[in-house]
Amino acid sequence: MRGILIVAGALFVSACGPAAPADAFRNDAEAVKRGKALFIGTCAGYCHTTTSGNREAPYLFDGQWVHGGTDQEIFDSIANGIPGTTMIAFQGKLPQGDDDIWRLVAYITTGP
Repeated sequence: MRGILIVAGALFVSACGPAAPADAFRNDAEAVKRGKALFIGTCAGYCHTTTSGNREAPYLFDGQWVHGGTDQEIFDSIANGIPGTTMIAFQGKLPQGDDDIWRLVAYITTGP
């Protein structure tokens, strides 16, 4: 019985926390602001844009995800790149590592 209560308690605590690191960043205005700055300076500087239009890279603020739209899938696309496209891998290339990728996910999923 005690084991069941411990497992149930652990599940309850984990259910109350953010589902992905992007959730915490979405609730932090400074983190979203940094995500926007990273997007404009890195992503929009070369391929993507904050306004829809004809570009080689997809517009990321319309909710139409080619490579998966969950936070984790977006993170993976940014971190690992997209083979066969100009989307390079950014894992290990941003100043604050994975946290910066999660900030990008938070910004992209909250809109320009």
